[in-house]
Amino acid sequence: MMMRPAYLPAIGLALLGGACTPVSGDALNFSRAEFDYLGSETRLLDDNIVQFSVKMIGARKIADVAEYAECVAAQYTLIRGYGFARHVSTTVKQNDGHWQGDAFYTVSDALPRGKRQIDAEVVVAACNENEVPTV
Repeated sequence: MMMRPAYLPAIGLALLGGACTPVSGDALNFSRAEFDYLGSETRLLDDNIVQFSVKMIGARKIADVAEYAECVAAQYTLIRGYGFARHVSTTVKQNDGHWQGDAFYTVSDALPRGKRQIDAEVVVAACNENEVPTV
């Protein structure tokens, strides 16, 4: 039978206690003001298929760029008089801190089929609340 040293449980408790150490508010809060949204371009590829290209600096991850593209897509959907969009795909490239996303969406009057659908009014409201540009 192998004996475990007596100090191992104490080390485990010390590590566990360290995991409960409060984190400063600065580490928990980030500001979208750190992001520099460089604009977007929209291309209508077909009657209801649209490409949105967005550029930004300061993104922390791909999801930040995808969120920006979704905000632009939602606003465009409303401008065109539609209520819904369905995300088809997004590609994101990063080069020296400059991020570019190309997103493709279909827009429609009715809620589209699929799992990646958005209600344009709800998304635009959330974007405005979170200070993400929509055009």
